[in-house]
Amino acid sequence: MKKSDLRTAILQQLRTELARQARAAETSRDEAISEESRAESKWDTHSQEAAYLAQGQSRIVHEIGESIALYGNLPLPDFAPGDAIAVGALIQLEAARGGKHSSYFLGPRAGGLELNLDGHDVLVLTPQSPLGRQLLGRRKGDTLAAPGRSAAAAQRIVSVL
Repeated sequence: MKKSDLRTAILQQLRTELARQARAAETSRDEAISEESRAESKWDTHSQEAAYLAQGQSRIVHEIGESIALYGNLPLPDFAPGDAIAVGALIQLEAARGGKHSSYFLGPRAGGLELNLDGHDVLVLTPQSPLGRQLLGRRKGDTLAAPGRSAAAAQRIVSVL
């Protein structure tokens, strides 16, 4: 799996979400300024609520735009076997029991995006997430223990690309 293909898939998902949120923000803005939303009494807060919604959705549009810019300029370094994990790493973990593999991409934003690339599921993590914080600075072969879980829930880093 190529990290450049992964970045392309992330950007595609972000652009799709940007378009969807931009439409929602526009609809909310139109609702807020509509003649039908004009207050009929001092207790009627419909237009005010619509304005708050439009403001929140506009903020989401702005944040997605920032994420697109970050991913568009994100360096995708090649990690040597002994290198510490940093933003831009594609990491594969193996569960201590069962040997199940999980793949993660440590990105600057947009944590929680789920992608399927070349038949592999990849979850985007950020350094601010609990697992992202644990992975930063670790190396291939290190073991991670999930907080509040038994030793059986431990995972080993099997690759860092």
